[in-house]
Amino acid sequence: MLSNGAEGLQPRAHDGNLGLGFKSQFAIVNGVKLHFVEGGEGQRTVVLIPGWPQTWYAWRKIMPDVANTYHVVALDIRGMGESSRPESGYDTETLANDISALMDQLGISRYSVVGHDIGMWIAYSLAAKHGAQVDKLVVSEAFIPGISPTPPMLQPPEKSAALAQFMFNQLRDLPEFLVSGREASYLRWNVEHRAYWPDRVAVDEYIRAYSVPGAMRAGFEYYRAIPLTMHQNQELKKRKLIMPVMAIGAAFGSGETTVATMKSVSDSVKSKIVAQCGHYIPEECPEKIPYRTTKLR
Repeated sequence: MLSNGAEGLQPRAHDGNLGLGFKSQFAIVNGVKLHFVEGGEGQRTVVLIPGWPQTWYAWRKIMPDVANTYHVVALDIRGMGESSRPESGYDTETLANDISALMDQLGISRYSVVGHDIGMWIAYSLAAKHGAQVDKLVVSEAFIPGISPTPPMLQPPEKSAALAQFMFNQLRDLPEFLVSGREASYLRWNVEHRAYWPDRVAVDEYIRAYSVPGAMRAGFEYYRAIPLTMHQNQELKKRKLIMPVMAIGAAFGSGETTVATMKSVSDSVKSKIVAQCGHYIPEECPEKIPYRTTKLR
């Protein structure tokens, strides 16, 4: 069931300033209300999956460019942004199934997928489980639980800062207790310690989105679901991906980790390391990266 009204929305950065007919849409998928921003009139579709702690808005800098050629669907996955925040379903198989079902509702049988951070986790699961639907895959800045080697716990401070959220966010109840009322401080710390150009990241928009009751809890659930996600991926990785893949790392982010991860599950990987860029590639350095899926032809 689709709708495009503004009922129930919290104030946010306006979709209309992107041009090219972008508009907010909602769909009920697997019992969950999903929000997505849609635009462009191309015959081929590109699905954009953001990371945490971001929302669909992480893609705002590339959406107009991509929409010149493609139909664009930028998502708030379950638990994120304007989508609903159920108690369960934060493993990547469930999140990928949500997206597959949404695309079925939209009548789109083939599409390219771009995923960043935990969006890369979901993009991989979507491509591995629904390979007949996904024709190209572009991923950036993540290791994938159950596929990538687990990072060592004890590392120099400059490296451990980027991984701190993985252990903290998995804890039950304590993160909510410590972060409640301090969402802005927590999110700013996250961005400042992972970005090379933090002023280019829309942290105020994410503070707004994650200060809504229940939003931080939902964000933590992606990490609490990691054990289940790992189990799922250990099964999925037994079969190689069938579509071409572009893997992108940041010189001041995950570096080669993203590339090595995708080469372990695909024999058709192109790669790029973006110089002078931190973790938030879509916002920090959008002009330097080949997110246009034409680059995969």
